[in-house]
Amino acid sequence: MTDPNQSCITICQECVVACEACVTSCLASAGGMSGCVSYCRDCIDLCTLCVAFMARGSTLSAEVCKLCAAACKVCSEECAKYAANCEHCRRCAEICARCAEECSKCAEHCEKSSCCK
Repeated sequence: MTDPNQSCITICQECVVACEACVTSCLASAGGMSGCVSYCRDCIDLCTLCVAFMARGSTLSAEVCKLCAAACKVCSEECAKYAANCEHCRRCAEICARCAEECSKCAEHCEKSSCCK
């Protein structure tokens, strides 16, 4: 049997990796990218929390997924500002956008089904 949350768990894990790489690179650069770093850190924490809640089938999964989607959307928008000149920001923006979409879908699914209740 396939876990209906597996695609969301997978993209959240990919998002954590992309955001960690982005933070590391942004901190090493001398350009004022503090917004990028801050949003990536929020995204890392919320994606990690989202994975844990979904993996254990928490009744709060939908709420955490919604918050994670919001954080990923903001992070994607911030990283996209640097995407033309910065490969790690381009990749982070892309993955965060996908994660925001998947987390939104997962939140809707959790609210409508019994898998997260």
